[in-house]
Amino acid sequence: MNNMLSFVIPAKNEQDSLIQLYQEICLTVATLKRPFEIVFVDDGSTDETFQILKSLHDKDKRVKVVKLRGNWGKSIALQIGFGKTKGDIIFTLDGDLQDNPHTIPAFLKKLDEGYDLVSGWKKNRHDPSLTKVLPSRIVNSLSRRLTGVKIHDINCGFKAYRREVIENLNLYGELYRFIPIIAAKQNYKVGEIIVDHRPRIYGKTKFGWSRGIKGILDLLTIVFLTGFKNRPGHFFGSAGLMSFSAGFIIGVYIAYLRLTTGSIQNRHPLLFLGMLLMIIGVQLISTGLLAEMIIFSREKSDYTFSIKEYLA
Repeated sequence: MNNMLSFVIPAKNEQDSLIQLYQEICLTVATLKRPFEIVFVDDGSTDETFQILKSLHDKDKRVKVVKLRGNWGKSIALQIGFGKTKGDIIFTLDGDLQDNPHTIPAFLKKLDEGYDLVSGWKKNRHDPSLTKVLPSRIVNSLSRRLTGVKIHDINCGFKAYRREVIENLNLYGELYRFIPIIAAKQNYKVGEIIVDHRPRIYGKTKFGWSRGIKGILDLLTIVFLTGFKNRPGHFFGSAGLMSFSAGFIIGVYIAYLRLTTGSIQNRHPLLFLGMLLMIIGVQLISTGLLAEMIIFSREKSDYTFSIKEYLA
C-alpha cells in the first residue's frame, strides 16, 4: 500500500475552472496528510486549457498533464488517465467545478467500510431540468431496473475506486457512464454517497437530450455486455436454437401435409417462413461461435496512440 491518492480529471474547454479546482483539491487533501497526484487529461480543448494545465505542472510536479490528439471522448480520456496513476485510491472528477472536492474524505470513509467503488449521488442537482436532469433520471431508472444495480446516479463523474477496479476496466465509446454496473457485475462491492453538486459557473454543459437517448442505447449495450460478456454464445445460441426449432417444427408440419394429403395445401408462405427461421437460427448460432472466438483471443484496448503530449 503506497497510501497515495490519485485524481483523474478529463477536461475539454474548461480554462476558467481548472486553477480553482486544483486549489480546492490541494486544500482538501492537505487535511488528510496523504501524498497525492492529479492527472488532467486534455480531451481536445480549443481554448487555453492546455496552457493553464502546463503552468500548473511547471509549478507543481504532482500535477500530470496528458494532451490528446483531438477529442476522443470521456471513456478514452479516463482510460488513459487511469493508466498514468500510481495511487491505491483513484478519484475521478469533472473539470467544471460542479463536483465539490470537500466530499473527498467522505468517499474515503465509505471505502473503509469495505467498498471497492463509491459513486457520487447528485441528490440535489443544479442543472437544467429538461435537458439534463430528466434524461439522466430516465437512464438511471432504466439502469436500476435492467441491471439490478441499485445506484441512484450511475453517471455521476465524482467517484472513488480501489486500484484493482480500474485495472479491470476496458472503456470505450460511452461506457464510462456505466462503470458502477461494470464493476458490480465483476463482483466488486459498489456503494454511493450523496455529494455536493454545485451550479455550473463557467463554460457550457456538454449533455442534453441527444446524449440521453444515446444513453438508453448504451444501457442496452451494457446489459448485454455484463450479462453475456463472457458467454455470448449463450445469448446468440439460445436465440438461434429457438429460431431454428420453430422453423424445424414448421418444416415437419409441411412434410406431414405433403405425405398425408399429397400437397401442402397452399401453405407456401408457411414453408418459406420455416426455411427463413432455420436459416436465421443457423446464422445466430454461427454468430455466437464467432463471438466466443473473439472473446477468447481479446486483449485490453490500447489508446496510447491518441496521446499527443505527456507532462509527467
